[in-house]
Amino acid sequence: MTNPVGPEPPDPAALEQTLAYTFRNRALLERALTHRSWAHENVPAGEEARTRLLHNEALEFVGDSVLGLVVADALFRSHPGVTEGELSRMKHRLVSTQTLARVARGLQFGEYLRVGRGEEKTGGRRKRALLADTFEAVLAAVFLDGGFDEAVRFVRRALGEELDEATPESAAAADYKTMLQERLQAERHLAPHYDVVETLGPPHARTFHVEVVWGDARVGGEGQTIKAAETDAARRALEQMGAPPQAEEQ
Repeated sequence: MTNPVGPEPPDPAALEQTLAYTFRNRALLERALTHRSWAHENVPAGEEARTRLLHNEALEFVGDSVLGLVVADALFRSHPGVTEGELSRMKHRLVSTQTLARVARGLQFGEYLRVGRGEEKTGGRRKRALLADTFEAVLAAVFLDGGFDEAVRFVRRALGEELDEATPESAAAADYKTMLQERLQAERHLAPHYDVVETLGPPHARTFHVEVVWGDARVGGEGQTIKAAETDAARRALEQMGAPPQAEEQ
């Protein structure tokens, strides 16, 4: 393709070293790193089918499925005694946009993305959703090029720290607090903050009372640690707001 519209990123060959994987078909990697905005600006009008073959949205679909399977398998093997609900919460956190965007940022995917002029002007290379989608697309490219075992190795390298630190407790805490923050943001409230209002009991058996506060609203919770008390407060706040019990055990 001649005279592409928009700035050209670095050669993706350099990215293979970061991925610790060498593509047999590098076109898959190039497609994984191509946003639809670039494809639409570089393909003449009326050639939609050709456009779809250039950008990464179909690869995102494949990568999402592969990621879910790899993470589910890893969690099942490392936490054999936990419930289905706990596994679901840990998986949800690991495959979330926030986690994938953070990992993609660390792998410098944004620097290698091909984006259109409009997306470039609005900071598309730094957008969380776009980076998370790119992670899934690159995973799909590895899977299609090298097979499932290579995809597993890529996920374990990329999400190694997150997989190692995943626990039912941390997932539950993040889930309720994240759900509350997202709910309040959607309703245009300020982000909530948490205040420790009381600590009871001896040092070896303390009970913490925490309030989550946003605007004029305050909802209390308690727990054996501050984090647990914050989680309880967020859960109670969601119940009072009538939020769906997405974080409840199945």
